[in-house]
Amino acid sequence: MTVPEPNAPAPSGVVRVAIWTAIGALIAAAIVCVLWVLLGPQNGIIGKAFLTILLLAGFAGAALLDTHLAPRRPAWFALASMITWVAILILGALLIWMPGIDYGWRHPRFVAFVLIVLILELALLHVRLYLRAHQRYVTGFTRTVAVITVALVIVLAVMLVLPLAFGEYLIFSSTYWRWVVALAILAALGTVLIPLLNALFAPKKPKPVYTSPYQPYPVGWPTYADGVTPLPVMLDGSPDWTAYYTGYPSTVSQAIAPTAWGPVAPPGGEPYGWAPSVDESPAPEAPAAPGNPGTAPSGYEGYPPRPPLPPRP
Repeated sequence: MTVPEPNAPAPSGVVRVAIWTAIGALIAAAIVCVLWVLLGPQNGIIGKAFLTILLLAGFAGAALLDTHLAPRRPAWFALASMITWVAILILGALLIWMPGIDYGWRHPRFVAFVLIVLILELALLHVRLYLRAHQRYVTGFTRTVAVITVALVIVLAVMLVLPLAFGEYLIFSSTYWRWVVALAILAALGTVLIPLLNALFAPKKPKPVYTSPYQPYPVGWPTYADGVTPLPVMLDGSPDWTAYYTGYPSTVSQAIAPTAWGPVAPPGGEPYGWAPSVDESPAPEAPAAPGNPGTAPSGYEGYPPRPPLPPRP
């Protein structure tokens, strides 16, 4: 048995409304289907009852999934999703129990039901992604375009669903389909306007600058002679080259400034890069640069040359 967590957050008011809407729709659909079984004609009643059980089980699973995902979604989307599934439940029950010829998996009503589910869910997904894109750049014009486009998408989805659900009993004229095409064009126009406006006027996200996960210095920052500890930073943002040669920071404030490596170097302590090695013999002298005998090698990547290590007693 699973024990609920004591600190689990309670569902919000909108989510509670969505849950109770699903429960009420499930109970109402079950009662109506029972009345049809008891009072309706006898032909095909077993097949209808079986399809009704599948419909109720599918709706219950969708409602549970929506309830589980509700904390990760906006409140309006959780409620809209539940209302969409309630509409699918009602239309599915009508398609199953309305008078007609025998039912089966290849019956046109089953294909119509699948198309209804796709149209409603795609319309809901379109609204979710469209409003998310609209939030990147909000003005009076874009807000008006978004409201009109969302309304057009909802009306278009309803106008596409009605012929699928009631096409056997109602006649939809050519004027009706002209309006459907016109609304589809306007909805497509409003859909592409927001991404285009975002591309032109929405603020761009700054590209992240890669830095080493082990230190707050950019990659390639010069280090002390030990090759590990980064040099202190001067007030102008440049490396402290004096510390490079002496092993100590130029100012006390740098020495006590905390970094990911701790203090840069304690005043009076051992300079970085001059720790005694296991071999107590004097360090070899630095090789002379080619073409200029007696001098240290030239710098690398714009940095001053590394100073030779002094002999240790």
